[in-house]
Parts: sequence; structure tokens; C-alpha cells
Amino acid sequence: MAAADCITLPYAATGAFSGLLTDYIAGSPALAPFYHRRPELAAFQAQIDEKRAAYSPEARQRLVADLRAQYAELRGEMPPAVAANLALLERDTTFTITTGHQLNLFTGPLYFVYKIITAIKLSQQLKAEFPQYDFVPVYWLATEDHDFAEINHFQLFGKTFSWAGPSEGSLGGPVGRLPLAGLQEEVLSQLPPEVPAAFHEAYASSQTLSEATRRLATSLFGEYGLVCLDADRPALKQALKPLLKQEIESQISNQAVQATNAQLAAAGYKPQVYSRPVNLFFLTDEGKRERLEPDAQPPAELLTLADAEPERFSPNVVLRPVYQEILMPNLTYIGGGAEVAYWFQLKGVFEQLGVPYPIVLPRNSAMYLSRANAGKLRKLGLDTLDIFKPLPELKKQVGAQLGQEEVTLAAQQEALAAAYQQVQDLAQRLDPTLVKAVAAEAQKAAGSLAGLEKRLAKASEAKHETAYSQLTALKDKLFPDGGLQERTDNVLSVLINNPGFIGQLMQCFEPLALVFAVVEEA
Repeated sequence: MAAADCITLPYAATGAFSGLLTDYIAGSPALAPFYHRRPELAAFQAQIDEKRAAYSPEARQRLVADLRAQYAELRGEMPPAVAANLALLERDTTFTITTGHQLNLFTGPLYFVYKIITAIKLSQQLKAEFPQYDFVPVYWLATEDHDFAEINHFQLFGKTFSWAGPSEGSLGGPVGRLPLAGLQEEVLSQLPPEVPAAFHEAYASSQTLSEATRRLATSLFGEYGLVCLDADRPALKQALKPLLKQEIESQISNQAVQATNAQLAAAGYKPQVYSRPVNLFFLTDEGKRERLEPDAQPPAELLTLADAEPERFSPNVVLRPVYQEILMPNLTYIGGGAEVAYWFQLKGVFEQLGVPYPIVLPRNSAMYLSRANAGKLRKLGLDTLDIFKPLPELKKQVGAQLGQEEVTLAAQQEALAAAYQQVQDLAQRLDPTLVKAVAAEAQKAAGSLAGLEKRLAKASEAKHETAYSQLTALKDKLFPDGGLQERTDNVLSVLINNPGFIGQLMQCFEPLALVFAVVEEA
């Protein structure tokens, strides 16, 4: 595989990320109260020591036993690197590096892949820095989410592929449990023939969406030892019992989040997620995931049920991170900007519950520049990073290189304004009632001149219309709907033409550098 060509720039320079994320990357003191340790190599030894002291042998045994059961259910050979990492997880010197994501069809947007590669690459770098420990990259499958509309589609080559779901009555519960009825006819049979067989096989050979997503992630990242964890399991939910008891009895999570929200607002940041009085869902006999409302059931009944059947309860966005950190010997959570923001709402929850708070690491973010698009950029006389400039500015830059005369009537506007100011001064001396009339005429004349400027600029641009059309099309391609490519395009849009894409990302990404990458096709 050829070496990847990577260029980096600060997140802030892209203009595409929130102030909270760019402030966190910059080390703003205003955000220091909302996290435990910064995502820096020097912070990991203390994080290791803290987690090792808090994570029990019983928790480790529970995790490994259920992971082995989950992979056995795939009824196939486990990749050697995954098997090796499951064996390593039995040791108290092994820790996890975790990212999580919804079960989007065919992985959804590109940033799904970027998250996982960040986790894999950081695990490798930590092993090099701390050879006495082992680090396992983990993909937490968000199997308990119930918002099917967010995950039932993906875009490929300008077309949206979507799945209606097995049946209307089956929706509203944990999406990981969904059978795949209808997916063959609605999606798999409609895919372009160039789609790699592994994508077809992951769904065609699976019974549920959780199983299919595990198969696909394993086919893409199994050689790197990625471990996929589905926490919607009765054996794993046993670990929830103490948390369920505290939440039902005292509802401390909402109190902690509300206090933090007030601090965030005072620091100038808007909370990302909404905390409820009880941050739990209940899984009904019909398989629905319903909010657990205060006073809907006597607490004593809920406590009895939580002790007997903890698998009937499902943490929401506030308590899911706590469940994750209870289950795993985890050091770091890797997420996008919105995830970083809601993790910053949760530090007080972790403190109240006595659970170590992980290092929160923004995932690697990138733009992929194919060889064809790179060629178009060069042909227009632009450098790679120029593409982040606004389109009008880029047009001026390209126009200057093509010898286009810049059209501006700014000097004429100033002269016009000065002339009308003299007339207005004269009116003020001779007949003040005419001042408003003069001002109206001045505004009308300025508008007419501005209109002429636009027409002249358009006439000038027409001489180089082909170049401008190419520039606009390239900008639209790299920034779909005006946003980052990674939030819209699917990995297949790259893999089909560049099978070495994942390997190139592995070369390019530097998780702790906290920079945006432009990855050019090798």
C-alpha cells in the first residue's frame, strides 16, 4: 500500500466545529471544571492507576465471558487479532479504548470509520508508550437506542438507500434486536455491483441488526483486533443493579446534571442533552423502550424488579456512559463534538456514583480528497487547504489567476455618497424639509450602482464560467449541503475506488495531535 498524503490544519480553521470543541482542544481554562484529565499522553499513567484500582476481577470476568458468548453466536471463525485481544482482556494489566456509535446501515456517515480508527491507533500508540500494559480498541454498539429513523438509511453516490424496517409493530424498541426482514429487497438487491461482498454478507448472514453490525465492523477492522460490545445482555445488565437502585431511590443523576448545566451556561456554553428526572427507560413485554417516569410505579416495585430483572431497564444518554465505564476497564472515550459536549455534562454524575471518569478524546476528523478531485483542485491553481475558504473568496482567487478583472465600484459608491452628503448639507441649510427626500434619492442611487456592480461582475465572470462551474461542483462535492464530507458520505463511496483507504487512514491519523486531516488518495 502506498503511503498516504496527509495535510493537517487546526479544527478552528475549518469553521465547522463548535466553540466548545475548539476551546477544549485549545485548553481553555473555562472548560477545566468539566473533565478529569486532558487527552495527553502524560495523563494516561494516572488514568491507568485510577481505573486499575477501581475495576474488580468480577467485573472483568463478567465482561470477558459475555464477549466470548457474543462472538460464539456469530457461528464463524473469530479473527486472530480479536481472539488475542479477548485473551488479553482477562489480565488486570489490560485496558480498553472505547468509541461508540449507532447501528447505522452500512456504517452510515464516514465518521463512524474515523471513530474506530482513532480507537485502534490510540491503542497502538499507548502500547508503544506503556509496554507493560495492553490496550484493546472497543466499539460499543448502541444496540439499545430506539430511534430507528436515524439509522435506517445511508447515502452512496448521491442516492439514499433506506430500509422501512421489519414491521411497524417491531419499531420503538432497542434497534439491535430488530430482525432484518425486508432488508434484502429494499437495500441489498438495490446496491451497485461494485459494493464489496463483505457488506452484503454481513447482513445476509445475520439474524438481527446488532449481529450484522458486529459482522461488518469485524470484517473491516478485525485484523486490527477491534472488539465489538453489545451491552444489551442479561448477564451484563447484572452490573447495573447498584446504579438502578441509586437512580430509583434518589435520582441523583438529574440533580448532578442540572448543577453542571448551570455551570456550563455561566461559562458561556449550551448543554448538549436533556436530563430527565429519572434517566432510565423500561423495556416492556412487547419489546418497547419507554421512559421511566417518576411516580409511574411505586419505587418498591421498581426496586424489586431491578434486582430480579435488571435487563428490563435501559440507561438513557445520561446514564449509558456510566454503564459503559462500570462494565469495562476503560481509560478513554472517543467521540465527536456533540458527544464531547454531553460528556462534559456528566462529570458530576460520575463523582456522585463513585465511578472513574475517563479521558474524553475528540475523534479524528478528516476530509478525503480523491486523486480526481485533487487533480481538479490543482488545475484551478488551488492548494489543498484553499478549499476551506468561502466560495466567493475562492472565485476571486481563481479569477485573479485566470486574469479576470476584479469588478468593484466601491470608489464610485464613496464618491456618490460624498456628493449626496453635500446636497443633504445644502438642503439642511436652505429647507430642512427636503433632507429626507435627498436621503431617499441617495439610497436609490446607491442601490442602482450596486445593481450595476453585480451585472458587471457577472459579465466578467462569464468569461471564465467553465472554471467557476468546476469550482462550485468541487466545493459541493467536498462539502455536501455545505457541511463536512464526513457527516454525509458513506465509506463505500471511497472504498469502492480505493480499497486501501482504511490503511491510509491508519497512517494518517494521530489521535492525540487534535488536528483536522486532509487525506489525499495515494
